[in-house]
Amino acid sequence: MGKKKKVKELEAFMLGFLRKNTEYEVPEELLLKTAQHTGGQVKALKRALDGLIDSGAVIRNNKGELSLAKGGTVEAARAEGQVGKISINRHGTGFVTLEGHDEDIRIPGKKLSVALDRDIVRIRLQGTDRMGRTEGKVLDIVERGKKYYVGTLKRENKNAWLIEPDEKSAHTEFYVQPGNISGGQSGDKVIFKLLDWVHPRSLPEAIVTEVLGAKGTNRAEVLSILAENDMISSFTPEVEEWCEQIPLFPGEEEIARRRDIRDMLVFTIDPEDAKDFDDALSISELENGNYYLGVHIADVSYYVHPKTILDDAAHERATSVYLVDRVIPMLPEKLSNGVCSLRPNEDKMTYSCFMEVSPAGEVLGYSIEETVIHSKYRLTYEQAQEIIEGKAHAELSEPMEMLVKLTDRLTEKRFEENAIDFETPEPRFVLDEKGTPVDVIIKKRFKAHRLIEECMLLANRSVAEHVDALRARTGKKITQDTFPFFYRIHPEPDTERLEQVAEHVRPVGIKFDVRKGQVDAKTINNVLKQVKGKSIEFTVNDLMLRSMAKAEYSPKNIGHFGLGFSHYAHFTSPIRRYPDVLVHRLLKSYSAGLPSYNFKSLLTYGEHCSERERAAVTAERDSIKLKQVEYLSTRIGQEFDGVVSGVTERGVYVLLKDIYCEGMVSMSELSDDYYVFDKRRHCLTGRRKGRTYMLGNELKVRVVNTNLELRQIDFELA
Repeated sequence: MGKKKKVKELEAFMLGFLRKNTEYEVPEELLLKTAQHTGGQVKALKRALDGLIDSGAVIRNNKGELSLAKGGTVEAARAEGQVGKISINRHGTGFVTLEGHDEDIRIPGKKLSVALDRDIVRIRLQGTDRMGRTEGKVLDIVERGKKYYVGTLKRENKNAWLIEPDEKSAHTEFYVQPGNISGGQSGDKVIFKLLDWVHPRSLPEAIVTEVLGAKGTNRAEVLSILAENDMISSFTPEVEEWCEQIPLFPGEEEIARRRDIRDMLVFTIDPEDAKDFDDALSISELENGNYYLGVHIADVSYYVHPKTILDDAAHERATSVYLVDRVIPMLPEKLSNGVCSLRPNEDKMTYSCFMEVSPAGEVLGYSIEETVIHSKYRLTYEQAQEIIEGKAHAELSEPMEMLVKLTDRLTEKRFEENAIDFETPEPRFVLDEKGTPVDVIIKKRFKAHRLIEECMLLANRSVAEHVDALRARTGKKITQDTFPFFYRIHPEPDTERLEQVAEHVRPVGIKFDVRKGQVDAKTINNVLKQVKGKSIEFTVNDLMLRSMAKAEYSPKNIGHFGLGFSHYAHFTSPIRRYPDVLVHRLLKSYSAGLPSYNFKSLLTYGEHCSERERAAVTAERDSIKLKQVEYLSTRIGQEFDGVVSGVTERGVYVLLKDIYCEGMVSMSELSDDYYVFDKRRHCLTGRRKGRTYMLGNELKVRVVNTNLELRQIDFELA
């Protein structure tokens, strides 16, 4: 009898046996012993059983017990499979998130097939491992998750080139044909694309698309961060050419169509180094004592039309990315810094939200209009603060005084209505001509910052409530496609994650009562008040922020928990956020009585814009971390004051006080005792001396090592 036929017979017997015993799981030894009576040899039986398990027809649990999978045949098992996104760690183990499963499905390295990090894959569940975790196997790749990868080019010999990917990019080396290295040299950081991967036992083939420069240089490392997050720094020549056709100023016909407020006192307040001015303000006092507040936003949708090459490029990016030493704009520079930017002493197309607001902070009326403005002043936050303090600018002192009175009340009112008051410091780097950080300064927060924020929040809230009013006026049953809108939403926090925060802060005397379904903004604000001004303030703020759900874009309005708003949208930054462009288009369509995007298409836009925003935040954080590591790389051996920001079984995380850099004192550096990690109290305790390291402890540490590629900082106790 042929080997294949014999294997099929053994498989059929085993499947039949398990089919007859579905009421319990069968020990593997019992099945093999029973199958031996058919004349099968032990090796052949084990091969046949492994084949059934590998195919997914049979499931083996962590006790070595066997059961029949759904379908009960190899063919049925192959036809099945569940689809999810895979994450692959540096050790080459994958984890797939599936609906209906509380925990990710673990994919051992040998069962990854040709999957790469962030791919959408079809997998089959294959029982549990020794630790009881559900395992699976990748069947095929539904969709590649990344357009670009980043790594270091290496020459193996005359005709052999390899790319060693960065840790965050991929888990396996790639090979490159000599003709596909794009002029790169051994040791260069490169951006590359996957060409093909035919078999898991072979290396994937790549083509280099851009050479970033020698590994370790500022340019190469910063551009690597972009590539890791599927971002590119330049626009295609076609997009740039398209922008060149756009006139800097519109014609008189367009101006005549709009509300002309060029004589109104309008001004901008932005960071000193800003060039893309999205928003401007105006304010006056009405005869009835109410304020007439105007929030004037760059009318990007006038210039960027749907289904054009420019719109496609803006949609793909979905957001501008603000790295430490550069901005990767959503729109080409001609628009972002020129045509659309609300520069002083120039006529600009704007979309304005005018609001009549009582001194108590209530919006009593509003209008949303296409306008043309002529900004009189371009203020920095520092200049605005000087005016607030009465040190300069007589013409602006009265409107600024009105804005301060109004926004102070708006802030007070928001917190009365359960907004959350997070305060996290932002490091700012002083760079030399090569981009190397020579100093780190924590950005000062002025009253002018809060003033701008409150005005933007009020406009964003008003336009979202406006759409709800449009629906109510129809007098008909409201469906998903009754004036669909694009909201900025923020779900309520997950109580389990908040319980973890409570566990962290309880040992240091912080009261945080987490009860199922009863955690509100007031409870969270109470914790933040308890740590205000203490050494652990920023650590607890950060812990709380990380425990919260991420804000997203969606046509499903569930409100914004963090702000305490039932209706909220992004209207005020269309130069740097694509969702704001969509909001402008929707509002203009509804104003003209025309149809716009439907609910289903807005769902798709929401998923894409939310994902791109998360990538931008990751890139921005990595950029800051890179500069922190660079800064401390030139300060090996120097001592700094710090605060314990986290404790794990691996060691103690320490946040440096003056420069807000975080690094680790590893367990091996704590050599004065044998330290044991207490999971419940989140601390390390020495067995002999009893010394404890826990959240909030103040320490003096010394920089001992830095790793630019991994963006890691290592400390020792000073």
